[in-house]
Amino acid sequence: MQAEPRPSFEPAGAGALLVSTTALGLGIGALVGWAAGSVAYGAIAGAALGVPGGVFAVYRRYRGYFT
Repeated sequence: MQAEPRPSFEPAGAGALLVSTTALGLGIGALVGWAAGSVAYGAIAGAALGVPGGVFAVYRRYRGYFT
């Protein structure tokens, strides 16, 4: 009985997921900032929350590839 082959890690896919999640956070932050009166501060806050969100999304997607 053979073990199933491990799926290959896709760095481009991980990078695209990271960038898209960060951009989504930045966009949502800019919209909230626009509603509150300052697009720039909203975008900064969205980026500050989007980067860890992107890292978490990549971790969740590729968590079984390195074990």
